[in-house]
Amino acid sequence: MGRCENCIIRQFNSLRAMNKEELKRVSDTKTTKFLKKGEIIFGEGDKLNGVYCVRDGVSKLSKLSPNGKDQIVKLATKGAVLGQRSVITEEVANLSAIAVNDMEVCFVPKDAILDTLNSNPNFAVEVLRHIAHDLKEADDVIVNMSQKTVKQRIAEAFIYLEENFGEDQNGYLALTLSREDIANVVGTATESAIRIISEFKKLGLIKASGKKVAIANRQGLNDVAKGS
Repeated sequence: MGRCENCIIRQFNSLRAMNKEELKRVSDTKTTKFLKKGEIIFGEGDKLNGVYCVRDGVSKLSKLSPNGKDQIVKLATKGAVLGQRSVITEEVANLSAIAVNDMEVCFVPKDAILDTLNSNPNFAVEVLRHIAHDLKEADDVIVNMSQKTVKQRIAEAFIYLEENFGEDQNGYLALTLSREDIANVVGTATESAIRIISEFKKLGLIKASGKKVAIANRQGLNDVAKGS
C-alpha cells in the first residue's frame, strides 16, 4: 500500500495542501479498496465515515429522481475525492457513487479530514476551491439541460469522453458507457439516446462496435454540439 506522502495522485485534489505530518496521519489511517465494475462505493442517503480518493478507474456519481430514474451528474476519475462535502457538512450522501470500470480507491476516515480542516487554513481553502468547482460544474449541467437539445448533449458527451479519457488502440473511446448511462448523463430516456446514436452512425459522425463508440467525424459532431 502506497504512502500518501509519495503519492502523485494527491496533486490533483485538496490533499496537496496537507503538510508531511498530516499526510503521515492520513497514510496511517487509510485503507485501500479494489472495486469491480458495477460495485457501489456508497449509496445516496448513506452516512459516510470518511472520503474516498480515486487512485485508478472511473466512478459515476448519480442522483435518483422521484420517478426512479438515475441522473449522472459527474464522472469522477483519478485524483477525485468522493464524499468530501457530506463528511464536512455531516449530512448523508446526496449522490450515489458506482464504479464504471475496475477501480482502486483509498478510504480516509473523516477524523483525519476534519482535524486537518480545523488546523490547516491552506487545506480548508483547497477544500473550498474544489467544492466551488463542483458547484460551477453543476451550474453548467443545469444550463445544458435547459438550453440544449438532446442531440447537442449527446454529441457533447462523446466529445467530453474523448477529450477526458482518450481512445483505445483501435480508435474507440477508452471509457465505455452503456446506452443507459449515456442517457442518464444527458438526461433523456434510453430509447431516445439509442435512436439519436443510431442517427449519428447513419450520418457518419460516429462508428460503433457493440457498446464501443468511436468518433468518425469530429468536426461534424462539433457542429451538432454547437447547434450548427
